[in-house]
Amino acid sequence: MHGRFAPSPTGRLHLGNLRTALVAWLSTRVQHGEFIVRMEDLDPVTSSRRHEVQQLADLAALGVDHDGVVVRQSERFGLYRDAIARLSADGLVYPCYCTRREIREAASAPHGWSMADGAYPGTCRLLSEQRRRQLEREGRRAALRLRTAGQRMEFDDIVAGRVEGAVDDVVVQRNDGVPAYNLAVVVDDHLQGVTEVVRGDDLLSSTPRQMHLQRLLGLSTPVYAHLPLAVGADGERLAKRHGAVTLADAGPVDAVRSLLGSSLGLCDRDEAVTAADLVERFSWSRVPRTPWVAGTDLAPGDSGSTEAATG
Repeated sequence: MHGRFAPSPTGRLHLGNLRTALVAWLSTRVQHGEFIVRMEDLDPVTSSRRHEVQQLADLAALGVDHDGVVVRQSERFGLYRDAIARLSADGLVYPCYCTRREIREAASAPHGWSMADGAYPGTCRLLSEQRRRQLEREGRRAALRLRTAGQRMEFDDIVAGRVEGAVDDVVVQRNDGVPAYNLAVVVDDHLQGVTEVVRGDDLLSSTPRQMHLQRLLGLSTPVYAHLPLAVGADGERLAKRHGAVTLADAGPVDAVRSLLGSSLGLCDRDEAVTAADLVERFSWSRVPRTPWVAGTDLAPGDSGSTEAATG
């Protein structure tokens, strides 16, 4: 059994990220599996090694360790481009010249067929060669999209239950030549032997797309568990405006560990627990199926434990 946590090193991990990492780690350790950390640093503009180091330190402070070396997507572009070449050779890739605004406008127009949320409506799928040359003369750079046929995928999610979703013409390579997330993640999960993926339920709609790519490329499909997101008291996705949302902001690491453990039904809010204690108590049946309203009552402090100083 191999579990994983795959953050983008674009800033500090917030409490929602740390909670997801903790659940992924707990599920792996209770099954006596290996836990992998992968840095999804595809975007060279927003990612940095400084953020990577800080994220790993925050995980370690909580007691979330990992096995083996940390893999970085920025060092694996050749693997992703090989996969894109295979799809292209099968006639399953086409260039897309649409801007984000054009995609939004086309997606909001009425259609006679069902589309997934945020799905691409296929504007460039049937472009003539003449029109493509014209767009290129205008300076448009093409992304590469997967050619699909309205497939629908079904799977059983540990948290969400039975899920069915549509597959659209997802981007496999951005217009700057960078391989896209959905393509990279399925290649990496397969090559790293990942058997269980724990992540936020904001990615639930992407899973059918990824499963379709897995089938086309002959890759393995892991078990999925999509956790409801951490939200503020206003019900909106957790953000800096909600207060103490990072490990550095929230106070002593021991208190944060107790907060996260209590949010999973594994301990009382003020109970002192170690990461090992949480492993002994972990069960998927105890994990809430509703969004977690993250506490903002943790007072920032400079007198925390030794662990807090390392985070």
